[in-house]
Amino acid sequence: MIVPDLNTGAIRIPATVGTVTWPEDYRRGYFQSLNLTLERDLGAGFNLTTSFVATRAIRQTARRNINYGFPGRGTNGRVLAQKWGRTADVTMYTPFSTSNYNGWQNQLRRRFKDGGMLGLSYTYSKSISFADNNDSSLSWNDPALWGRNRAPAGFDRTHNLQIYGVYLLPFGKGKKYANSGLAGQIIGNWQINGIFSTMSGTPFTVGTASTSLDAPGGTQTADQVKPTVAILGGVGRGNSYFDPDAFVPVTAVRYGNSGRNILRGPGLTNLDASIFRDFPLTERWKLQFRAEAFNLSNTPAFNNPGATASSATRNAAGQITALGGYTEITGAAATERQFRFALKLMF
Repeated sequence: MIVPDLNTGAIRIPATVGTVTWPEDYRRGYFQSLNLTLERDLGAGFNLTTSFVATRAIRQTARRNINYGFPGRGTNGRVLAQKWGRTADVTMYTPFSTSNYNGWQNQLRRRFKDGGMLGLSYTYSKSISFADNNDSSLSWNDPALWGRNRAPAGFDRTHNLQIYGVYLLPFGKGKKYANSGLAGQIIGNWQINGIFSTMSGTPFTVGTASTSLDAPGGTQTADQVKPTVAILGGVGRGNSYFDPDAFVPVTAVRYGNSGRNILRGPGLTNLDASIFRDFPLTERWKLQFRAEAFNLSNTPAFNNPGATASSATRNAAGQITALGGYTEITGAAATERQFRFALKLMF
């Protein structure tokens, strides 16, 4: 067995073993932020805040495979294989390019004299990136194709609406109704809370087999053969979420014509609600009963559809067959309604 010579200060990595590295000259990136906010009292207790929020990540770090290949040349056609015979991936964490976020953020609030409140938040935004975060890999590593990586980020949600509120029932000691006697003892000190959320789905890429491409380090996408892709909204086997006939697999020695994150999956809707009651024990001690419901409406949250164009599995393309942690849609949601009860001692 041949062991490394530690006296040289360097260890040669076998050509068939992948590695992760950093550039010798690492130019660390930075953020630029711009926030412009207008706040106005609308009267009747309502307050409106509207903001434009922009963030740019200059030289965001990305995982770049510097031992990429070219269409039709296979493993031996990789860049480093041609020079030094290295056939394995060489992943470099490197400052790459600029990502940005632009959002119009709005909040409408009203507070009530008894301590309750009502609020609404709405955000219209878009996030563009070459890679989703510092640990994300580029889809296309060939410098000639770097521009193809620029697309909506995988976590981007165009619309995000939140409605929330706290309502203190007007019963019990110090309140408007039933402020004394047995009725006040029973129905007093109750508080109702709720949060309603609805938002757009996240983007996804329609891929296909890379057999004919034969270019290590490059992502193969399907050919889009229709000018627009109809979103059918189907869920479950046999029901396409998007038109599968809009894409076909690539059988030639080239990249497909579709890009990264060109379609968007189903959105998310959720309602959480709770009811609290305080039981004063002493001046310092208080016992609180809490009953909470998560996803009160029992609305399922679906994963993005399968998005691999293949002539052999054409009927499976564009279908949603996963719900939370489930692999099949059986009528039971992985995001099913849940209840939680608790007692909280406060002092």
